[in-house]
Amino acid sequence: MTDTFRNRIDLEMTVNGEPIELTVPAARHLIDLLRTDLGLTGSHAGCEHGVCGACTVIVDGETVRGCLTLAAQLQGAEIWTVEGLTESGAIADLQKAFVERNALQCGFCTPGMLASAKVLIERDAVPSREGIREHMSGNYCRCTGYEAIVDAIETTLRGRAGGDAR
Repeated sequence: MTDTFRNRIDLEMTVNGEPIELTVPAARHLIDLLRTDLGLTGSHAGCEHGVCGACTVIVDGETVRGCLTLAAQLQGAEIWTVEGLTESGAIADLQKAFVERNALQCGFCTPGMLASAKVLIERDAVPSREGIREHMSGNYCRCTGYEAIVDAIETTLRGRAGGDAR
């Protein structure tokens, strides 16, 4: 239900496996809902134009830019942030590979990278390195040069497929 006088909207959704009910301004963006209203600061507000991917989270199984997604679009949605993915263990091997392959440096882009990589891993058992690059092309990293990120994702994919994780 929306209170048009105050321009607020009541929402019910699931965030990191937990049901949530809250009232937020109708024009609130997902990244602000997560960071300000729910205290989930793992996802970052970078460019606020949907270009950098630092705000990438998973909504109903799809990666979305938190800076472009409005709260009003989230009624009944299932949202996963890096905090929930970490706590659930869903990306433990991916995180380990990022550390081992030195695929993170400043860490600003890492939460969005991990969310995007998780969706890729679930969709495509073993894509080519070019397929990994293409999928990750919406997530910018100014520190690593991407090779280490592709290596980490490839390592995780091979490990999950039962192949050589090195």
